[in-house]
Amino acid sequence: MTNSKLNRKVDGFLKKTKTWKEEYEKLREIVLDCELTEDFKWMHPCYTFEDKNIVLIHGFKEYCALLFHKGALLKDEHGILIQQTENVQAARQIRFTNVQKIVEMENILKAYIKEAIEVEKAGLEVEYKKHAEYIIPEELQYKFDEMPALKTAFEALTPGRQRAYILHFSKPKQSKTRVSRVEKCMEQILDGKGLNE
Repeated sequence: MTNSKLNRKVDGFLKKTKTWKEEYEKLREIVLDCELTEDFKWMHPCYTFEDKNIVLIHGFKEYCALLFHKGALLKDEHGILIQQTENVQAARQIRFTNVQKIVEMENILKAYIKEAIEVEKAGLEVEYKKHAEYIIPEELQYKFDEMPALKTAFEALTPGRQRAYILHFSKPKQSKTRVSRVEKCMEQILDGKGLNE
């Protein structure tokens, strides 16, 4: 591993880190073996190919992970890629809870990283769901039918705000919970405000 590839900010990050230190170091070694450029973005070690983000190393309380920026485009032959939340469209993680697992998976990880580089070389892009593809929950639709003013106010919101509401309303399994969420937010929608404003 040539030192010219190492980024001093990542060295600093690894020196300061208390959890997942050994795991991060092993992941770093594996990623750098794949001819990527080491950078430090969003407070994490990030690895790029021709200035395009390929993979990021990050940690949480229960696990550390390799985050593939366009993971949704990888074949995932081993079924190990995880979508963090349903709202994450492009990125996918491979999670680890110990360094041993990383060592065992080294060849698989390198194969996934190489595939991610090929995706970038081919210029492939994740097709993000357009706003219209978010389905309006029927509980909200009923309120729109009852109160045309609510529908008008909702449609005047920015696409991001509309999406946040739709996801918020769609989450509960029970219809009555969805109805109560819609009712609680009606005033905010009429005031032209987003979910958390």
